[in-house]
Amino acid sequence: MRDRFPIVLIGGLLLVGALGSLLLQGAQRGEFADRLSTYRSGKGGARALYLLLEQSGLKVRRQQKSLELIDPGTQLVLLGPRFSDARMARVTGLFDADDAGVDPDEHDDYLESGVNAFRAPTITKDELDRLLEHARNGATVFVATWQGGGAPLLDALSVTTTRRTELRELRTLVPAQPSAYVAGLERLEAKVQATFDSTSPSFVPLLLDEGLGAPVMAAVSWGQGRVVLLGAPELATNAALRRADNARFWVNVGQALGRGGAVTFDEYHHGFAGDRSMGDFAARYGLSFAVGQLVLGLAVWALSLRRFGRPLPLVESARLSATDALSATSRLYREGGHHGHAAQAILKALASELSFRAGLSSRSAAGDVSASLAARGETALAERLLAVTRAAALAHTEAGVLHVAQLAAAVRASLKRSRRKEAT
Repeated sequence: MRDRFPIVLIGGLLLVGALGSLLLQGAQRGEFADRLSTYRSGKGGARALYLLLEQSGLKVRRQQKSLELIDPGTQLVLLGPRFSDARMARVTGLFDADDAGVDPDEHDDYLESGVNAFRAPTITKDELDRLLEHARNGATVFVATWQGGGAPLLDALSVTTTRRTELRELRTLVPAQPSAYVAGLERLEAKVQATFDSTSPSFVPLLLDEGLGAPVMAAVSWGQGRVVLLGAPELATNAALRRADNARFWVNVGQALGRGGAVTFDEYHHGFAGDRSMGDFAARYGLSFAVGQLVLGLAVWALSLRRFGRPLPLVESARLSATDALSATSRLYREGGHHGHAAQAILKALASELSFRAGLSSRSAAGDVSASLAARGETALAERLLAVTRAAALAHTEAGVLHVAQLAAAVRASLKRSRRKEAT
């Protein structure tokens, strides 16, 4: 095919379209963010919760740095945190022996992890110490944990927990006693992962599982502040806010926390750090469209610099300039009597053009090219080149140079015909 530009253009557009589609799929907030992240808009995310509190007039924000750096006046909300030594706490007796080594996140389809879970760090012991110190100084820390996900924290608070793996359906939660967190609530509906218990006098139940009568939410005083525990993290998901009094409950939580400062959702442990790359930034804010357009523009510009298809006819000015240059050169050769040199120049150019067929360098002598062509089975072409060689050796007049040029033109014409046949 002589003109491949349409195929190249269509192939380039398909490639750009495929890459753009993959980029957009990876940038969807409903898929790429970690579970219970306020950036995730899927059923396992908590974006609706963040927007609900924001629309309620509360001061909410996201923290994208380590818990070792907590600003004063920050009321932290940790949704489904992972602790670095949670498994060790389970093995050493926080749960029954049969539960040792069981992944607490297993079978929680509504808490399915997104892509960011692969780079979401766990809460280290130093961060836990700083978190408890922050609560001791008068702040409130709200932690929604599933099963054994918060074992080191519970151990530090002297709180025991019971896994509720048998509870797969929605449970009805009712207030345990009057508090700012449950004011005006009649019932909540959520899936329960764990219930709490403690012999500490600072342990205050806030929500009970109506069927079990066990605390699902409790507050533990810690120094001048408190830690609020919730064993039903599904309550924070986007899908759960439309049930019963769930939305009203979170407004109460936001208002109770907001009295002490800004309500801050931890996103650092969902994989969102403050030093995000430009690629992440572009994917999050839709700049991928602009990048795609830029790449497409550069590709089209690069293609426009190349020629495809048949050669364009020379414009009149270029044709006249070439004719004038050729005429002046021929006159110089004619007046100077350089007929032999002109003939050898024609022969050298022809040999260079045929050298690729002979498998030789473009600087090879005509005799070598002719011999190589004959060895490759190009006998007719080799004989034509030899004829031009002999004519060039005898060219001492203008007529001789013209004869060499005519022979060379005939060889080039035959070469073009053979190429055309090979292409078809």
